[in-house]
Amino acid sequence: MDNNYNINTKCVQGGYTPGNGEPRQIPIIQSTTFKYDTSEDMGKLFDLEASGYFYTRLQNPTNDYVAAKIAQLEGGTAAMLTSSGQAANFFALFNICPCGSHIVASSSIYGGTFNLISVTMAKMGITATFVSPDCTPEELDNAFTKNTRAVFGETIANPALTVLDIEKFAKAAHSHGVPLIVDNTFPTPVNCRPIEWGADIVTHSTTKYMDGHGAAVGGAIVDSGKFDWMAHADKFPGLCTPDDSYHGITYAEKFGKEGAFITKCTAQLMRDLGCIQSPQNAYILNLGLESLHVRMPRHVENGQAVAEFLQSHPKVAYVNYPGLPNNKYYKLAQKYLPNGGCGVVSFGLKGGRQAAETFMKNLKLAAIETHVADARTCCLNPATSTHRQMNDQQLKEAGVPAELIRISCGIEDKADLIADLAQALEKI
Repeated sequence: MDNNYNINTKCVQGGYTPGNGEPRQIPIIQSTTFKYDTSEDMGKLFDLEASGYFYTRLQNPTNDYVAAKIAQLEGGTAAMLTSSGQAANFFALFNICPCGSHIVASSSIYGGTFNLISVTMAKMGITATFVSPDCTPEELDNAFTKNTRAVFGETIANPALTVLDIEKFAKAAHSHGVPLIVDNTFPTPVNCRPIEWGADIVTHSTTKYMDGHGAAVGGAIVDSGKFDWMAHADKFPGLCTPDDSYHGITYAEKFGKEGAFITKCTAQLMRDLGCIQSPQNAYILNLGLESLHVRMPRHVENGQAVAEFLQSHPKVAYVNYPGLPNNKYYKLAQKYLPNGGCGVVSFGLKGGRQAAETFMKNLKLAAIETHVADARTCCLNPATSTHRQMNDQQLKEAGVPAELIRISCGIEDKADLIADLAQALEKI
């Protein structure tokens, strides 16, 4: 598909162009294996001398059509789907961070990703330094070590809703000869394309807005194709020296800047760890992508309206939404997210834990779920659900105080959402 098309058109038609008499919708190739006439034909695939498919654990045509669409949306050169957003972030980091390496990451990221980096990857011999997204360039620079191999952050953090200064983090990463990896789940490429601001790798939990309907768990990794691995060959031997486990191929030489990262991630990590997205889930994801450009403006419209309503309510202590002019990230949001960020709003109630519990019990339209970024509005009080093992002091230290509510505004009518919040607040 012509890359000059607007992103709205790419959402609908990107990634797959049917030939004469072929299916208009992407076909679901629900097969584990693929037949070949000769061993020589299959051998070319194993040598990465020819393109094709032999086993769905590595690649599947349905997945590749959808990955190609996401690559077009983000402005990247190659992409792959994974079984979840967690798998996408792990693969993106582990692909270039072997045992003994170091990661610089924003401290304001999804708790699952924080645990992945600080606990699980630490057990693999990979250390990390977490820095505030608000750090000065000097503080950021001081976080690097001689073993740093990647920088990681989220465009809009879940659930803190901090906005990453992508250019600041990209400049620091590149000055140390390493790539910046940005999780762009909340804005989606409709509202922000981190590659345009200097990011090298972009990840997604496609489970969220991209799917948009709470139907299919998945993840994606997109390579910008801009990071020069060979210019920093000493830091990335996995990409820049022969891979003995794959016929001695040197990925950066054979596939260049545009294809080395994703090819290695597929040929090595997906081969050995197998976190593939099912073709059925990829098909469902594509249905969501086809309306992404229509849904995101409504999510933003509803999020902004709900945030403004909550900010003016006497029972609300504070509201956290980067679209509010008094929010500390408003200026960064205007720079990176001029059309708005997402529909997720967090706020605190003056009555503390008891007020939060009463509020949650009286919601009628907003469903109590651990999910976010859905067509349907969902709401969560971490203190009484995901973080219920913590006392009030621990909750405060974790950045999710007892009075905190997170609401993910769907695409319903905003007047109905506000009315539901208003009646629940009245019960306090």
